[in-house]
Amino acid sequence: MGGGMVVLLCIAPAGGAPVVTVPAARAVAGRGLEGDRYFLGTGTWQGWPDPELTLIEAEVVDAVSRELGRPLDPAALRRNVVTRGVRLADLVGRRFRLGAVWAEGVRPCDPCGYLERRVAPGLKAALAGRGGLRARILTTGWIRTGDPVVAGATGAVEPAPARLPAVPRSSPGGAAGRGR
Repeated sequence: MGGGMVVLLCIAPAGGAPVVTVPAARAVAGRGLEGDRYFLGTGTWQGWPDPELTLIEAEVVDAVSRELGRPLDPAALRRNVVTRGVRLADLVGRRFRLGAVWAEGVRPCDPCGYLERRVAPGLKAALAGRGGLRARILTTGWIRTGDPVVAGATGAVEPAPARLPAVPRSSPGGAAGRGR
């Protein structure tokens, strides 16, 4: 797998609240995206397994739009991350990186009747088997629109250091003397 990228990031502050698209979101290991309903404990499916992060493929949104004969706003599908160029089904049981954040694909994110009632008749059937991915967030960090989506080797989580090492002022190529 290669060449995937984040094309849209979405959060909703509460279950049923409108989705807001954001250019970047802070992912918190074991919690979700800051500001999102599941991070805040106000999601409709709170208490169900794996609510930390949901993803869907832009290619699926495009195909379903054609099948339903109407344009679909990817944000209306209420997934946190819309990707392009990566088969999310291949990430079930695998660890992967969204920019600097490591996650682990847990299971498919099946569509629900609530989504169909909100968006379009026939949506649940159209998304069956391709509703996206539920994932656990393994490392805390920022995810940004345009970030690469890269699969890691099985079990290869590379947590970010808690703190980046300081660059000595006297080292060649260091930040000293550059007006930073």
